[in-house]
Amino acid sequence: MTSVTSRAIRAHQTGGPEVLQWEEVMVGDPGPGEVRVRNTAIGLNFIDTYHRSGLYPMPMPLTLGSEGAGVIEAVGPKVKGFKAGDRVAYAQPIGAYAEVLIRPAARLVKIPAGISDQAAAAMMLKGMTAWYLLRRTYKVKKGDTILVHAAAGGVGQILCQWGKHLGAMVIGTVGSDAKVTAAKKAGCKHVIVAANEKISQRVRDITKGRGVPVVYDGIGKETFMESLDCLSPLGMMASFGNASGAVPPVNIGLLAQKGSLFLTRPTLVNYTATREDLDAAARDLFSVVKKGAVKISINQTYPLREAAQAHRDLEGRKTTGSTVLLP
Repeated sequence: MTSVTSRAIRAHQTGGPEVLQWEEVMVGDPGPGEVRVRNTAIGLNFIDTYHRSGLYPMPMPLTLGSEGAGVIEAVGPKVKGFKAGDRVAYAQPIGAYAEVLIRPAARLVKIPAGISDQAAAAMMLKGMTAWYLLRRTYKVKKGDTILVHAAAGGVGQILCQWGKHLGAMVIGTVGSDAKVTAAKKAGCKHVIVAANEKISQRVRDITKGRGVPVVYDGIGKETFMESLDCLSPLGMMASFGNASGAVPPVNIGLLAQKGSLFLTRPTLVNYTATREDLDAAARDLFSVVKKGAVKISINQTYPLREAAQAHRDLEGRKTTGSTVLLP
């Protein structure tokens, strides 16, 4: 085996989309427990913008990207269960914005027949995030009413479809009238346009004053207090993202005042830390997608070299569903 030449999107400093550079890089042989993957599709996620901007500090220079799919080119020593030619997908570690890359075999899953590479790349991070939120953080059951922020977004659409499949009534929020249709198509019974009405008031109206047992909030700063006001006593606030900025420090006494609420800031890393959990997440996700209960809407694709424009469109709220970068 020998090193191969690849191109990747790299950042040498934090900042706006303009810091993203299309560069040539050398990729060596896979070491023990590693494989070399040639990407066929790469998922775009809001967390990529946090790494680029420095909100989540990372060592520089940095190759962005947390999820992708491709074909194994070479297998290192001590790798079991994978071989050259296997179609695989991954979510984390970082480094996906590349034509070819080294991946730890422990973080790969095989893509089953019936799932395309683009769909796999678009669903790994977002879909497994939806899995842990719905199946573990707060286990949604038939008859629940749940609130999903950014219901027309990549994670949002998967959460809404999967939540409905589990028997929940889904209330979704969107940022504009233009996104209402996408949220309804994703399974929302009620859609709240955040710019037009007070979210907590509408949720109270829909639930006859009770509130909801869980709020899935990937927006952060803009929606945090409203989310707490949507919860019923003993409700769970799952704050899993910061699309509008980081949530400022909060007095935990508020949780008592608003009904002995639970607040969690979960991450996919912790929920898929073991091989067993990673396999369970991927198995459940691929299952609901293959049966058609969850459809992965890839509404935008960009050449990988145009990742900066993809970031501008994502941060400008111009995208819906999932976005895939193509090497």
